[in-house]
Amino acid sequence: MTDSLDGPRWGPAEGKRCDALVLLLHGVGADGFDLIDLAPGWGRAVPGALFIAPHAPEPCDLASYGRQWFSLTDRTPARMQAGVHAATTWLSPRIDALLQEFGLDRGRLAVMGFSQGAMTALALGLGDRRGCAALLAFSGALLAPPLPDLANPPPILLVHGEADLVVPVEAGRQAEQTLRASGHAVEAVYRPMLAHGIDEVGISLGALALQRALGPR
Repeated sequence: MTDSLDGPRWGPAEGKRCDALVLLLHGVGADGFDLIDLAPGWGRAVPGALFIAPHAPEPCDLASYGRQWFSLTDRTPARMQAGVHAATTWLSPRIDALLQEFGLDRGRLAVMGFSQGAMTALALGLGDRRGCAALLAFSGALLAPPLPDLANPPPILLVHGEADLVVPVEAGRQAEQTLRASGHAVEAVYRPMLAHGIDEVGISLGALALQRALGPR
């Protein structure tokens, strides 16, 4: 097993020393190049952050292109939970290796995801008792109950389009409800007429969330 994450990287801005790590987890059928274009804009908010958009470990089994964090051929809750658990088990040691490489702790890690990547980001950040600095989930869902006793529960940004036909907005509302009931700090924004995607408002909210979580020490 290699401890590296394969995928595009950007930053830190202006050649600054790396003082934070932001992971961008893509959706099913895409790869890391799908999200790395967010980095230059968000990098202005957190100029010391290194952005990494890793390619998911599996080829997409629903198409002849792209990658996936886990299979969607069986969408029963048990299989989906098993899939996202396998994905986070694959990611965790690689993230630990990166943090060690740059001399950072979990308090300097933020994880963002879109669609299946958002599901994976939430499971990753809520399933490790060490926590992280922030979770940003766009057009996602919560596939497994969060741990209620994280040492450092991260603030969570949920953004979802009300016209999303791929991951219905009800999945985002259910995630918000479950997270709030577990005592997590959640900012949830539902965008009218937005389909399965990220709009300028979501991008601005993401920049602000990263700035709050990973601003200068």
